[in-house]
Amino acid sequence: MSNSPKPQVGADERTPLVNGSGSGTPAQNGNHHHHIHPDRSPAYTFFLDSHKTPGLESPNVTVRSLAYSWHIFKATVLSNYVNFLLPAVPIGIMAGMLGWGSTAVFTINFLAIIPLAAVLSFATEEFSLKLGQTIGGLLNATFGNAVELIVSIVALKDGQIEVVQSSMLGSILSNLLLVMGMCFLFGGLIHRGTSGEGSEQVFSSAVAQSTCSLMTLSSASLVIPAALYGVLNANGTEEKTKTILVLSRGTAIILLVLYALYLVFQLRTHSNLFDPESQINKAGANAANASQSEEEEEEEEEPEEPILGPVAAVAVLLVTTLLVSVCADYLVGSIDDIVESAGLSKAFIGLILIPIVGNAAEHVTAVVGAVRNKMDLAMGVAIGSSIQIALFITPFLVIVGWIIGSPMSLRFETFETVAFAVSVLVVTYTVQDGRSNYLEGAMLLGLYMIIAVAFYAVPNGALDKDGA
Repeated sequence: MSNSPKPQVGADERTPLVNGSGSGTPAQNGNHHHHIHPDRSPAYTFFLDSHKTPGLESPNVTVRSLAYSWHIFKATVLSNYVNFLLPAVPIGIMAGMLGWGSTAVFTINFLAIIPLAAVLSFATEEFSLKLGQTIGGLLNATFGNAVELIVSIVALKDGQIEVVQSSMLGSILSNLLLVMGMCFLFGGLIHRGTSGEGSEQVFSSAVAQSTCSLMTLSSASLVIPAALYGVLNANGTEEKTKTILVLSRGTAIILLVLYALYLVFQLRTHSNLFDPESQINKAGANAANASQSEEEEEEEEEPEEPILGPVAAVAVLLVTTLLVSVCADYLVGSIDDIVESAGLSKAFIGLILIPIVGNAAEHVTAVVGAVRNKMDLAMGVAIGSSIQIALFITPFLVIVGWIIGSPMSLRFETFETVAFAVSVLVVTYTVQDGRSNYLEGAMLLGLYMIIAVAFYAVPNGALDKDGA
């Protein structure tokens, strides 16, 4: 009985968009190194080959530097089909600077963020190949949430506390239900197995258990202030607000400490539990030696090599994050006029639409990861981003508000708090077994749609607070 390796059919996650059949990435061509074709024209190699650029090996430092810069730009632009929308980025920024109509500013910047999210996904995956999927997922969540953090600090300075709170809650719901639901749905459909013998995608059970506990804790941190505000018999709203602020600031400090401990647990002391390669090797140790060596050989035959170096990937990440922040700023600035002209409530805009745009980077990265069966990366981005917003960004904004004199608290409206608690409950039951399928994805998406319809039905201003 001979176990010959299965031929690679179709494209994989490293397949380029425009290169021909022989010009894959190093990972794709790990078993054959004849990817440079002599019959290709110099023009094709210069403009459309994302893995080879003339001048990279030139002895002239200037030529080599220019060639490397062009190589980074070319590889980034050719990394995804949606990057044809990249011209919308300068147009959107120009529209915001020149004060074009709110509809034009909103639409163009909305389109501009889509390719920027794809570029962010590409650069982060390139960098994560050097760091591993766990830290790569954390890096993805950090860069994705940088947009929300910048916009929220600006809004806090303007005293728009409710906008900050709704955008934070909306980002969490978007990641927990929309992003994770799409990951489970599309990943489950593609990797569903044969009819009658369906298979499920798996991810680290340690990740599922720890993240479920943390999300339950974050839910409690919002439920307790809302419940306390409802039962307080203090004299007047001002006294109740003062009590809630003290509770919120104390809770924020505790949450920040817990998030720091979580990072130490995940990245240092118990990193083996969160490392998919470690889990695979541990399981393989119990298998037959022949089978194990066969798997190791197969893994060695197809190494994943990054197209960009670490420095180039970080540079692309920083530039892209800056551009996303600028476009998102103009996008948010046009929301008020859009609300008036379209007749939508601010609750729907703040909790549903803005988070979809702001979390576009996580959406693309997580869904692509799930489709490629990289569920640990997808979970690290989706639920990891939710944990970061709930345990780090939101309490951090409470502390920032404390410093600048803006009374940001953890008391959300009852309806918002209930929606969040129900979402955490459903997600906890869904992910605690460390397995996923397309039915669970459809369930999460269904709950997100129900919440979206509820916020859409709320009249404008109906959820406005009379207090902090």
